[in-house]
Order: sequence, then structure tokens, then C-alpha cells
Amino acid sequence: MWLKTSAVEIFNEPGCAKNLAKSEKERKQGCSKQVSPGAAAGGCAFDGARIALQPVVDVAHLVHGPIACEGNSWDNRHSASSGPTLYRTAFTTDINELDVIYGGERRLFRSLREIFEKYDPPAVFVYQTCVTALIGDDIDAVCRHASAKFGKPIIPVNAPGFAGSKNFGNKLAGETILDYVIGTREPAYKTPFDINLIGEYNLSGELWQIKPLFEALGIRLLSCISGDGRYSEIASAHRAKVNLVMCSKSMLNVATKMQKRYGIPYLEGSFYGIGDTSDTLRGVARLLVEQGAPDDLIVRTEHLVKAEEARVWGRVAPYRQRLDGKRVLLITGGVKSWSVVAALQEAGLEIVGTSVKKSTDGDKERIKEIMGNDTRMVDNLTAREMYNMLRDAKADIMLSGGRSQFVALKARMPWLDVNQERHHPYAGYEGIVKLVQEIDRAIQNPVWQQVRIPAPWDDEEVVHREGILKSSTHINPIPRGADGEAYDWNLRAAVSS
Repeated sequence: MWLKTSAVEIFNEPGCAKNLAKSEKERKQGCSKQVSPGAAAGGCAFDGARIALQPVVDVAHLVHGPIACEGNSWDNRHSASSGPTLYRTAFTTDINELDVIYGGERRLFRSLREIFEKYDPPAVFVYQTCVTALIGDDIDAVCRHASAKFGKPIIPVNAPGFAGSKNFGNKLAGETILDYVIGTREPAYKTPFDINLIGEYNLSGELWQIKPLFEALGIRLLSCISGDGRYSEIASAHRAKVNLVMCSKSMLNVATKMQKRYGIPYLEGSFYGIGDTSDTLRGVARLLVEQGAPDDLIVRTEHLVKAEEARVWGRVAPYRQRLDGKRVLLITGGVKSWSVVAALQEAGLEIVGTSVKKSTDGDKERIKEIMGNDTRMVDNLTAREMYNMLRDAKADIMLSGGRSQFVALKARMPWLDVNQERHHPYAGYEGIVKLVQEIDRAIQNPVWQQVRIPAPWDDEEVVHREGILKSSTHINPIPRGADGEAYDWNLRAAVSS
């Protein structure tokens, strides 16, 4: 029942312009598309919920289902912690065939007892999966009973994989936070400068690039939902003055409902790029002043922005000379589809195309504002289409996630990871410097000159090659390179073209 009710509320999201443009009948049908074969490769609702909540670092995350569900979803983002590491411990009930027949509720309770006896976390998140949902395990009832028994919050996360897409799972995780966590505790003290970050996952420590900027202005991060998050901080998030939404695609519902329930205004921002970082800081300062913070916060923000911009432009300048005019194909989505574009343009790079697979209508409008109406925006690309796009656009580098890297490598093209699996933080003023450095290193790497050099040929081999190309019926001996190894004509043709 909770899942059904939450789904209806998510499909009526007031912060989504596309949703508001629908009729009442269309809105009830939801946003999900017909699932095609292979669609699960992009992640299910359970995976989305796990991604959104696992960065809460001091709680135990218990997956109630087969061990494969835990293994496939564990640590699939490089979300860093400044202290507790319990979130990196994999907990699962590991149900078996007998549990499917007789039910897995007893096993779930025993697992919770073992977690509290060995680790004593401040709370436990229990994730429902497809198998346990289908056999009818009531994790809500087990969590209530165990919570009363052990005296700690135990939060049921009802997001089985079959409920929908990964993005839908992100939103269900947000609903869980709203219904079970936020508002259950009070902060030790309050200030006029308290804010929440929503949809920030501290990938590779990006939160730590942003936090010092706020601290320099006297702005306190009351909670981060959910990167490097603590349960008690998130539970007291309802006392913040402003919410800053970092990824509207995943948790916009949290911000809109907190505005409705607690009167907390929100704004959407980005810390990718110099200009976007400055604009976001200004927006937060302005909104805090409207909520009662001292007026001098805006003046202090302008001083900080000018000082940081002057410093970072000086560090980026040497790379701009080397990267000016280089062409980039950006295969990502969501907020990065436009925020990373702005950062790349500041480095003097030319964007030949950007993907909008997971982008909202607002994201697409921002892309058009930055790049113009003739921008080449692509949705779902097959590997062959991506390969052809790289060649046709004569791109110098491709920025994407790990699953697309082999397309770039086959095209003998430099590639840089900008998705959640990356190892470098690219947010904030320091982040843009690191991004430009990594792009420069990738493009200037001498390996690309080596792999693009055609293999050597001698006179006899040229005769064989010309004979084969002139007549498809003429059979010649297998051509061999100077080292005597058999040569691949398809590879040679790709290099020559």
C-alpha cells in the first residue's frame, strides 16, 4: 500500500514541468515507458534506491533478498566518507529456496538482531527486493517489531526491482527519507545559515570541494542527502532555512515536499564549472537573506566569488591555450548534461553533442540556453551510432561513463570518465581545474599517436592489397606485416579511413 501511494504522489510531482503539462488521466499513468529487452542493464528500482541511500555512512544497509541483489548493488558509486565506514559493509539476509516456500521474515529478524549485537548502528535501512516482495514478506511489520525490540530506528525501503526504473527507485528512496527519517529528531542548535544539500552523493569526495566554500561564508550544512550523510543530521533536516537541489532528476520530490510540509524554499544549482559555482553560491546567499539571514551575506559572497574566480582562472589559463578549439562528445545525462557543458566551454572546448538520456525538460532548456537551439542532443545511442558520431563529428575526446569507454577506445579516441565511477572530484572551483587537467592529460597522451599509425607494408604486400581491393573474387595469400604476423584487413581499413 505504501508503494502504491508513493508512486501516485511521485507521478504528480509539482516541481516537474513536464508532469504539470499532462492531463489528469495521463498523469495517473505515470512516467514509465514500455520496458524493452535489456532495459534492466540500466538499473532497477531497487538499485536506484540503494544508490540514493547507501551514501548515508553511519547506518547499516540490509538487503532482504538473494545474495546477488546485494552483490550487484554494493558500492556502485565512489561515495566517500569523512568518518564511519559501516556503509561499505555488505549486509544481506541471503534467502534460499526454503525461505521462498516458508517466508523469509524470521530470517530478516535474526539478521537485524545480529547487526545490532555486532555493530550497534544508529539505524538500519532494510531493502525489499523482487523475490521477497513476490512471496509476500511484510518487511514493514518486521521492522516495526524489531525497532520496538532493539530500541533503534529500522527503516523499510519498499523499492523492489520490478516497481520501475532506477530513477523511480531514487524517488522512492526520497519518499522513504521523508516518511521515516526527516523530522524525527531536533538539531543540537539552529542558525540563520542552515541549509540542506539534496541529491549530492559525495562522488569521489566532491562534497569536500563544496563544503569549504560554504564554511568560508559562515553557511552551515545541516545535512547532506545523502553523500557523507549521518542519520541524525538527516533526521533534523526539517530545521534548515534553505534546500539546495543538486540533482533534480533523483530527489526533486524531497525538496518540493519539504517546502510543502515545513515551508523550506529550495533552488536548483550546480557546482560544475566556474560560472555555475558562482551563480549557485549567489543564489543560496540571496535565498538565505530572504529567510532572515543578515544582508551582509550577499556582499561577503561576492567578495568570495571574485577572489576564487580570479585564482581559478589563473590556474586554468595555461590549459586553455592547449585545449582551445578541441572538440568534445559528452555522453552522460541528468544535471551533468548541461552543467558539465558549461565547465567545458569555460576551458575553451567545443561541444559537438551531448546526451539527454536522464535529463529533465529543465535540463534540456538549460542546454539550449548554453549551446543554442541548434545543439545536437541525443537520447539513446547504440554502440555503432556512438562510434559513427565520434567519427563524423571529428571529436578529439569523449567524456562518458565506464560502459561507453570501449566505443571510444575502438575509435582510437581519448576517453575520460565523468560518471559516478570516476576517481577524481570535478565539483567546485578546484574541481574544474582538475577536470581540465585530466582532459589535457588524456588528449596529449602519446599513445594515441602510436595507435593511429598504419602498420608497415613492403612492396609485395602492397601488390596483394591492391589485388584484393580491385577484385572481390581474386584470392591472394594472407597479407603479413613486416614482422611476419598476419594482418587484419578490417583494422587496416579503419585506420586508413
